[in-house]
Amino acid sequence: MTTRFFAAGSLALALAVAVRAQDPLPGWTSSAIVNARIVDGTGAPPRRGAVRVENGRIVAVGAVKPRRGDTIVDARGFVLAPGFIDIHNHSTSGLTDDPSAATQVAQGITTIVVGADGSSPWPIAAYLAERRSNRAAVHVLVMVGHATVRRRVMGDDYKRPARDEEIARMAALVEQGMQEGAVGLSSGLEYEVGSYSETRELVELSKAAARHRGFYMTHIRDEADRAFEAFKEAIDIGEQAHIPVQISHIKLGTVGVWHRSADVVNMIAAARTRGVDVTADCYPYDAWHSTITVLVPDKQYDNPASVKKALDDVGGAQNVTIDRDEAHPEFEFKTLDAIAKDRGTTPVDLFIQIVKDGGASVIGKSMVEDDIRRFYTQPWVMVASDGGIGLRHPRSAGTFPRVLAKFVREQHWLSLEEAIRKMTSAPAARLGLADRGTIAVGKTADLVLFDPDTIVDRATFKDPFVLATGVKKVFLAGATVWDSDKPAARASAFSVFPGPGAVGAAAFGPVAVPASAGGGVNGG
Repeated sequence: MTTRFFAAGSLALALAVAVRAQDPLPGWTSSAIVNARIVDGTGAPPRRGAVRVENGRIVAVGAVKPRRGDTIVDARGFVLAPGFIDIHNHSTSGLTDDPSAATQVAQGITTIVVGADGSSPWPIAAYLAERRSNRAAVHVLVMVGHATVRRRVMGDDYKRPARDEEIARMAALVEQGMQEGAVGLSSGLEYEVGSYSETRELVELSKAAARHRGFYMTHIRDEADRAFEAFKEAIDIGEQAHIPVQISHIKLGTVGVWHRSADVVNMIAAARTRGVDVTADCYPYDAWHSTITVLVPDKQYDNPASVKKALDDVGGAQNVTIDRDEAHPEFEFKTLDAIAKDRGTTPVDLFIQIVKDGGASVIGKSMVEDDIRRFYTQPWVMVASDGGIGLRHPRSAGTFPRVLAKFVREQHWLSLEEAIRKMTSAPAARLGLADRGTIAVGKTADLVLFDPDTIVDRATFKDPFVLATGVKKVFLAGATVWDSDKPAARASAFSVFPGPGAVGAAAFGPVAVPASAGGGVNGG
């Protein structure tokens, strides 16, 4: 295969500067993690050994002898891996509410990317500055949201194709966001604001991101009956804009396209063979989480025929659970089918009434296992949560341990080393994070220590915030942020990563602190 990696080294230059920004700081110490089963993130088989860390960086791997003054961590019986990178996370505001990021760090996550699905903070510079000022226990990168800039240009008049001058203004905002530190452009083309855009609009905005060495992350236009058209559109955007493409939470979500994952894989493989840099991510659940209106692609939410077809397409009203409904809190965690029976109405009439009353967020159980397995076993598919702090889906607290427990230990879909590669070096490569994602000398010491025999997700749809277990320690730039099933006291060693197009103050790179320092959501 002759895939051209348009993003190769997309952040390498910026991170070269960032590396220098992380010189040793007062209060930092050295440590040695000994007797570990090292899975280094490259996909190589596990090996026994030790890792020595000084001032936030890995300085030795293998037959390492601790030095006088080292803090010794005995990792006997545990796996030591690079910190997990969640390339699709919705903790944009959650980091302020919970800077310990417990639901994330308990999974082994050390880096998150926010601003997905077309919705991002704005301006980017202000968000990154706020993250620098109010430190949290994970590294942060941010995307520019297509819907965010579209709404700023078009206001409430967004239910139409954009004019040329409007596209030019949107592109200018994308360039502004990239210069302020974003790493790419995201879209949510199944959602209200983004759904009215034409492909040419996305191409022009992607070109703006590409000029600053960004990538294009997309919640495609349809994950249901028209999914193949939507996958083709994403590939076309990448090909025409000469930009790497990241397909978010890849899935086939309706009865009409179930069991056709092999066709999707072949389509993407063909694009990669002809040089389009296409990758994807996937969460390990058969149910999605979004707004109730996303079920009806034609947006005729009060048309009984459209609503009935929408419910039939996901296998019936019994597969749709109300997650949050401000007008009807008594509906929460019940299926549309069960609520309708209790109220003596039909699921179609109930759906129409819920939308009229302000809508709701729902969980749709509409994917099948053989499709999930085929996607997960592709080398170009990464692990990502599409969750985040406070989001009421178990993927928010369980994604990474679930893959290690279910897909590795129980079902043997993946080897341990391949699963960890999908969580570490694969997303690091897409993001251009040259100094992390693997365990090697010179890399930043973002590390996770876990028990491969006991790690497991415990979050459920009824109790989505239960923390995973089995992660023993998490190190962020050498500082302990998770220890013995709880956040480490006052640990807040974190970095904000500017994109490769950042200029001025935004280009200064990661801001790191020693361990002693204090410190609307879309989905799919």
